[in-house]
Amino acid sequence: MNYPKIEEENYIDFLIGSPKVFTCTEAARVQPKREKAPSHDSLTRMLQRREPSAQKLWEEVEPLINKESGLLIVDDSTLDKPYSKKMDLVSYHWSGKHHRVVKGINVISTVWSDGDLTLPCDYRIYDKKEGLTKNDQFIEMVKVAHNRGFKPECVGFDSWYSSLNNLKYIRDLQWIWVTRLKSNRLVNPDNTNNRALSQVAISESGTQVHLKGYGMIKVFKIVSKKGDIEYWATNDLNMKILKCLSLGERTWGIEEYHRSVKQYCGIERCQARSSRAQTNHIGLAIRAFVRLAIKSFVSGKSCFELKYDIIRDAVRSYLACPYLNLKTSTA
Repeated sequence: MNYPKIEEENYIDFLIGSPKVFTCTEAARVQPKREKAPSHDSLTRMLQRREPSAQKLWEEVEPLINKESGLLIVDDSTLDKPYSKKMDLVSYHWSGKHHRVVKGINVISTVWSDGDLTLPCDYRIYDKKEGLTKNDQFIEMVKVAHNRGFKPECVGFDSWYSSLNNLKYIRDLQWIWVTRLKSNRLVNPDNTNNRALSQVAISESGTQVHLKGYGMIKVFKIVSKKGDIEYWATNDLNMKILKCLSLGERTWGIEEYHRSVKQYCGIERCQARSSRAQTNHIGLAIRAFVRLAIKSFVSGKSCFELKYDIIRDAVRSYLACPYLNLKTSTA
């Protein structure tokens, strides 16, 4: 039998609608009843035949954002694959969720946020076979953003990406960066000698110091209610503490994005073994998130509410005509 060709949008709709299972077999089972409904083989072929690319994501997102404002955030997330044995792209990475090294697929993302709306613009899947480090990918993604005409308010990222090369590259683009620094980063506060950041007195309004190998930066010391200390830094020497706190809080938007794309779009639930199928599934899951995020922004509902509106409709339909009961089961 000749089955109809599955389009990307069909798979994206499935990712949005499915509550828990995100396999091609399940996608075939839930297709509307019609002549020549797609089989799981056609769905599998769709994931295998597409040329993996983040370009389609950008084409969809570009009209939805203002490239001359907002915050660009770059960070990575690990998709858990604890039981994989012969799956491509799987290796060991640090997981912020588990607070340890775990087995999984690492995805590096560039996210744009204006404080109200957060949308992914670009992504890379870390593959050791390519010979590129995560910092290489970071610079490549910042370069792509610059070539696309972005003029962000600033670029935010975690301390993992605060290497001198990354900081200098953003400075050369004449962009502002904001990041956390580890307490052992060497700085010179008074033209005497370099010392660990934790050994330097930082005023409440921020202190200008010379970062070894880079130049002058401004550092803010943030102490939580529990006594935890974070050092936030920027190349904007005129930045105020409230502005830094605001930008630092907005950088957490990418963590909310990582959590949502995992919980509601099944990005880490694909069971395909090949790198192409995995990469395509990840890209389509990210595009599914864009649709949820836009609907959430317009409707005022959370992604959770939007997802469970679909599930509630299904439950409501069942309750209108329940068939799993003792009367029908024993008939």
